[in-house]
Amino acid sequence: MALAHRLRAGGVEPTILEAAPQPGGLASSQKIGEFHWDRFYHVILLSDRDLLALLEELGLGNRLHWGYTRTGFFTDGKYHSLSSSLDFLTFPPLSLWDKGRLGWTILQASRIQNPLPLESETAAAWLYRLSGSRTYQRLWRPLLRSKLGENADRASAAFIWAIIARMYAARRSGLKREMFGYVEGGYGTILPRLRRVLIDSGVQFVCGQAVTEVSGHPAGAEIRLADGSSRDFDAVVLTVPCPQVVRLCPALNATERARLESVVYQGIVCPSLLLRRPLQSYYVTNITDEWVPFTAVIEMTALVDRDQFGSKSLVYLPRYLSQNSPIWEQSDTEIVASFIEALTKMNPSLQKTDIVAWQVARAREVLAIPTVNYSRDSLPPSTTSIDNVFVANSAQISAGTLNVNETIGLANRKAAELLPLLRHYSRPGPVEVPA
Repeated sequence: MALAHRLRAGGVEPTILEAAPQPGGLASSQKIGEFHWDRFYHVILLSDRDLLALLEELGLGNRLHWGYTRTGFFTDGKYHSLSSSLDFLTFPPLSLWDKGRLGWTILQASRIQNPLPLESETAAAWLYRLSGSRTYQRLWRPLLRSKLGENADRASAAFIWAIIARMYAARRSGLKREMFGYVEGGYGTILPRLRRVLIDSGVQFVCGQAVTEVSGHPAGAEIRLADGSSRDFDAVVLTVPCPQVVRLCPALNATERARLESVVYQGIVCPSLLLRRPLQSYYVTNITDEWVPFTAVIEMTALVDRDQFGSKSLVYLPRYLSQNSPIWEQSDTEIVASFIEALTKMNPSLQKTDIVAWQVARAREVLAIPTVNYSRDSLPPSTTSIDNVFVANSAQISAGTLNVNETIGLANRKAAELLPLLRHYSRPGPVEVPA
């Protein structure tokens, strides 16, 4: 949607084809109990300039709220705060020397301007070298495994650098404290406003229609739909994950297919719970104990006013999965049962009667992991060997982590890159593509 917004400003007349009933993808919302909120957890940082600029364009700046949050760790069966300098100094799992090594690692990462050299080394090797054995084993390794699972040893150092750099920038912008933001109503407010702006500008939407094949020819491109119909366009930009690009475009050459197929994707299952009472005072609790089946506890209502949920608490329990994880075969009920059992063990005062409602969101191809030498070997180019068929997807985020701000930044960059290639299809109009 952001890409269509920028292309339209450049004179192109886009049509968005979306298989789901509504556009929005990973940012779409769901109903939980009697309330609506995001399917997956999202937060806005003070350093998210691309997202903040779009919200201002949409006239939503006055509906943006900020709040200071706290971070916790669940280690060796206990909660620990890691929200201030004092918390850091008294953090029990690490010795004073270990904390010094950890601080040195974060400082070194914050000073790196070009992450490309980091792609030649795994995140594990880089963190071990900078932070030392104990800090790596007690902190970094569990965090990598919780985020990447079986793929933890495949990610390059650029992956963890991007996470550190974003959070460091946020703390710097937030006066050394974690100040996060949200829009009233979440993305259930943002997406309809963006869609209305697009429609008013002339962008067309075709929803509830899955694309089954994309082909190109010197004069344009053809889209085949699941209902058997086809539509002709001047050009097509595929914004779907790399495996779907391969499936939709049988005319890709062998080299292109191999490059796209080399991208390693991480998926997610994410139960959300509506609770009668708060859990802890942390927005995010990172978990290092391997017996816990979820990655972290995200208590959204530690940031969002609980009045938006009838004084109840909204909690997300994400679990990141490799493509061959057996958890994909579990039902929503099975996943929720095992996750709630672990959550009540972590929080003995929590009773199952405190759970008002739950939902489970799943996405198979979420994060394209920046593997070793990713830019050289796997980063998808925008152009393909098929006439008038292009690619713009999140696997092209090589120096960042997947979040809404990075996605919008990618859309801005790809619009600037694609507009000259699409110029002969465009109509006269103002060009307002951000740098």
